[in-house]
Amino acid sequence: MKVLVIGAGNMGLTYSEGMADSVLLGKQKLRIFDTDPKKIESLRATQKFDVYTSLDDALPKSDIVFLAVKPYHSEDLFKDMKPLINDEQIFVSLMAGVNIETIQKELGIQKVIRTMPNLPAKVGKGVTSYTEANAVSRVELLMIRQLLDTTGTSIHVTSEKFIDASTGISGSGPAYVFYFMQSMLEAAQKMGFSDYDSKILVSNTFEGAIELFNQSNISPERWIDKVASKGGTTQAAIDSMEDNNVKQLIQDAAYAAFDRAVELGKDK
Repeated sequence: MKVLVIGAGNMGLTYSEGMADSVLLGKQKLRIFDTDPKKIESLRATQKFDVYTSLDDALPKSDIVFLAVKPYHSEDLFKDMKPLINDEQIFVSLMAGVNIETIQKELGIQKVIRTMPNLPAKVGKGVTSYTEANAVSRVELLMIRQLLDTTGTSIHVTSEKFIDASTGISGSGPAYVFYFMQSMLEAAQKMGFSDYDSKILVSNTFEGAIELFNQSNISPERWIDKVASKGGTTQAAIDSMEDNNVKQLIQDAAYAAFDRAVELGKDK
């Protein structure tokens, strides 16, 4: 199985490293293509990949092709790719807002899988939503899922609507968590804690809360009830967030990302 990743940015390199470190490729090295001289030099230094600077050399003999470029680069890329591909190849898109129909039309192919990755894939804790065109077989889909799972876990969804929705939850979601963490860090610092102690207080609190949630069948709402005593300190914090409509604001933010993902798809 010859796998090519086009684009060695954050997501492209993350998935490249995950797949290259797995046993799925057998004796084949993962292929990676990029045009940035500094990235090419860095990639070659790792000795983990077959690094290409020409699509003519990389693309025709690849079985699975991951598209990991910025969406605004896709139009030019597709023009360069089209003469070099064949109907048996499977194309996996990591690009936000570029729908399956667009990829099929621009490349003149049928086997397309669209995904929504997220940043924790960099540490093997990613979640990737994915859906496929009708031309992709069940065996091919299982093979792609195994590749996606090298960076964490994956969720199969029934339509592209849920890829856009995933953008608002998991794709953009790490930024919401970091936003909340930054707010807590700043609060801790204002209370007089050092930068180091603030980081420990906030990061361990998040990590511990997530572990509690993952190791039980208890909902976040019930966990809040366990922590918040009537008239106590935690309840004062929860009351403040409720008074300021924080829950609705977070939901509005998720829908804003979802709506933008849909708009990006329409722009293509």
